[in-house]
Amino acid sequence: MSDVDRIELVESFPDAPTYRRLRIETGLSPKSQEAAERGLANTLYGVSLLKAGEVIGMGRVVGDGGTVFVVVDIAVRRDHQGQGLGKRIMAALDTWLRANAPPSAYVMLIADGDARHLYAQFGFAETAPASISMAYVARGPGSSD
Repeated sequence: MSDVDRIELVESFPDAPTYRRLRIETGLSPKSQEAAERGLANTLYGVSLLKAGEVIGMGRVVGDGGTVFVVVDIAVRRDHQGQGLGKRIMAALDTWLRANAPPSAYVMLIADGDARHLYAQFGFAETAPASISMAYVARGPGSSD
């Protein structure tokens, strides 16, 4: 049995401490405990990749459950990247979206770097110049900027 064959995809999302650890291990931006707890409570659907009981990958869908769905937190630990695991996560999320997002719902994500090639396999297309992704990182209440 290959290393990849020993990795199980489960339909559940990690708890806040595991989520925070995995974000850092995979090169995503860190999140505070408070942010993680609030955000994870709003997960519509999520999956985890488990190897010997340890979470090595994740992905989830957030949104309002009707008009907009956002694919977020696609992450695979660096020592397991390049094995098709991101595609496995996306396939599970895509299957759920196709079964649960009503007609006319807007499904979106932000693709970092070459990840856009993976997402294109699932029907995602660049929206520029008609739409441009815009963002900022919240500083929290009482910050001055």
